[in-house]
Amino acid sequence: MMAGENIQFREQLKKKGYKMTTQRQAILDVILQHEGEHLSTEEIYELVKKEHPDIGLATVYRTLLLLDDMELIYKLDFDDGCNRYELNRHKDDHRHHHLICTQCGGVEEVEEDLLESLEEQILKNYGFIVLNHRVKFYGYCKKCSENSPKKAGQD
Repeated sequence: MMAGENIQFREQLKKKGYKMTTQRQAILDVILQHEGEHLSTEEIYELVKKEHPDIGLATVYRTLLLLDDMELIYKLDFDDGCNRYELNRHKDDHRHHHLICTQCGGVEEVEEDLLESLEEQILKNYGFIVLNHRVKFYGYCKKCSENSPKKAGQD
């Protein structure tokens, strides 16, 4: 973990009355080292356990819940039966969108905010200020659509 991020996380925890324990640090380190992989609780547990064999699964669950409540990480649901997590690098920005392959289960991130004009229209028509949104697109990734005997999009 970069020193600046480590200090930032420590300060955010301290503001809320928590300490950066060795276990919390190890969990954050794993999430950072595997950024973009959208790890499940169990995957994080297995990776942390390699360096800290005494850590318990319940500790990982509690820590992920705390980090999510503090918005240091995001809990994601890709409809695959488990929660997944990613680091929250942009507290004030909109979240990115996800492309979820229904064949291989792969997940890609779309960094562009594709809904700015829709948000403006919502504000204009309804007086509703959108603070954030989540969008998941389901379909076939490039690899699966190329390897499929029936090309995606063809009937």
